[in-house]
Amino acid sequence: MGDSSSATPAAGPSHDEHDAHHEHPQALGGLALAALGVVYGDIGTSPLYTLSTVFDPGNGLALDAFNIVSIVSLIFWSLMIVVSLKYVALILRANNHGEGGIMALLALAASSVSHRPRLRHALLIVGVMGAALFFGDSVITPAISVLSAVEGLEVAAPELKTFVIPVTLAAIIVLFVAQKHGTGGIGAVFGPVMVLWFVVIGVAGVANIARAPVVLVALNPWRGIAFCLHHHWVAFVALGAVVLSLTGAEALYADMGHFGKRPIRLTWFGVVFPALALNYLGQGALLLANPGAVQNPFYRLFPQWSIFPMIVLATLATVIASQAVISGTYSMAMQAMHLSFLPRMNIVHTSEREFGQIYVPGINWILLVAVIAAVVGFGSSTALGSAYGIAVTGTMLITTCLTFFVVRYAWHYNWALCVLATAFFLVIDTLFFSANLLKIVQGGWFPLVLGAAMFTIMATWGRGWQMMMAEARVRAGKKPLKPYLDTLLASSPVRVGGTAIFLTPDLESVPHALINNLRHNRVLHERVVFLTVMTKSVPQVPESERVKVALLAPGCYQVSVIYGFKDDVNLPQALAAAKSVGFAFDPQETSWFLSRALVVVAAGRGMGFWRGRLFAVMLHNVGNIAAYFKLPASRVIELGARVEI
Repeated sequence: MGDSSSATPAAGPSHDEHDAHHEHPQALGGLALAALGVVYGDIGTSPLYTLSTVFDPGNGLALDAFNIVSIVSLIFWSLMIVVSLKYVALILRANNHGEGGIMALLALAASSVSHRPRLRHALLIVGVMGAALFFGDSVITPAISVLSAVEGLEVAAPELKTFVIPVTLAAIIVLFVAQKHGTGGIGAVFGPVMVLWFVVIGVAGVANIARAPVVLVALNPWRGIAFCLHHHWVAFVALGAVVLSLTGAEALYADMGHFGKRPIRLTWFGVVFPALALNYLGQGALLLANPGAVQNPFYRLFPQWSIFPMIVLATLATVIASQAVISGTYSMAMQAMHLSFLPRMNIVHTSEREFGQIYVPGINWILLVAVIAAVVGFGSSTALGSAYGIAVTGTMLITTCLTFFVVRYAWHYNWALCVLATAFFLVIDTLFFSANLLKIVQGGWFPLVLGAAMFTIMATWGRGWQMMMAEARVRAGKKPLKPYLDTLLASSPVRVGGTAIFLTPDLESVPHALINNLRHNRVLHERVVFLTVMTKSVPQVPESERVKVALLAPGCYQVSVIYGFKDDVNLPQALAAAKSVGFAFDPQETSWFLSRALVVVAAGRGMGFWRGRLFAVMLHNVGNIAAYFKLPASRVIELGARVEI
């Protein structure tokens, strides 16, 4: 209970001109290739299932020429407006010291209205809802992506249908079991595989467009609008499936910190968008020429001899898509831990060179169980499509809302411009989201249940941790630190060799662990350090600003260790590097004193009984503060403290 985390104390630059973080030494081409392998796996494999889901008989959409061309037009212009305009052109500019993702956007939005506490609190709630929906997305993406790829077996040989689920489960289990080894070994092939994927699907699209060039009429935006005006309710229902073509758009923003805006924009407009547009047009042309291909229009684009090679390539591409969202979930979880929205869990860095390559065992196994349940429970990519849309569109809707506050209050753009731009995207996002709400019974309940569970956990932990820290400060504040030390040292206590480090939420107050130690052991170490860990709402804090040291009294020091929400927390390492500020210690002569909190739920303290019990259970069973701070187990001493919330 020794750190003091602040969810949004300050946010950093959020505009193009402040993007110095992306002055990467690597060549732009190398970054672009890497971005292809990580960023676009999800949206790049959407053609596997989008059109077959749109024309699923359950949606009631007739398979005629007008509808085929109109749906392809809606997909093309959705990619153009939502991905190209909203994400690539606008939202990529909203960076928090070069980092993207909904947690970074939340920090920017909340800090921009820090002078309005109620609005800031509301934005925090909305942002946590978005993060919770992202976790739901991270369950469905591996399930629908891998399943849709393996379903090609039915196209190659219908008698292989019974093997689809077992092969899918085997691929998913191998994928999750391999996470502990990191992505470094296979990361080198991600980019080239995705380049091959986009080239192949683009060429296949061109070949089919040549057979029915009339499909190019879909490039006219009026075709999509006319379809909506003509069909009304059926068109509204169809939008719930059209949105599947946009899955993975959030990854463009979330992975900005790894690659920068330029490589992402270059690869989107130069490779990904053209390939996707050509493939969707090609599938439309195929359906115009052969409506019987509707069961799996993607694989029907290819000649029969190439089906099995395409199944292999598609499976590799969907594994890459799954890997990207799984890695993103690890990063999201780490950021949420730093911002005190999730309990501390063990984080394993799988690369000695790349900070972003992490593995969170607890998250990994929870995801695996949920993904297996999704595959077995839904049984097909078409059925999963009903569940997929709500998670995707919900996150997009929340991103739009948060972006408004960044553009208006952080960038200070004109009020009318902000309202008009936000309203434009909000109407589109709301249409997509509300269309997917119609599919709650068919499967939409699944991501909503996952999101509600994650929101409850994150909101309960955030509130409980805030109350526990406040209670700890009140208890500690009864004894101001400096006068207490002066009185203590004047009494000439027994001093023993070595260094004692007391973790405390407040540098100005006496840690409860110090009082307990003096009461039971009746000694004071030769050097006493009062240490507080703080998390800023910036991705990384420079090493030169990591540690601040102040001398309180002879042999007594105040130390602040400051991290960003994407920094690796390692207290021994931080202190070892603090020699430049005049602080040096011997790890073998140091004892770390922590307070182990016993949470007691008290009536009328601002937290419901069941939430208080949930927080107490999480605090007791999840996370280990010593392991989280990378403290040597043999040098840690925990002293109990009773805290009421």
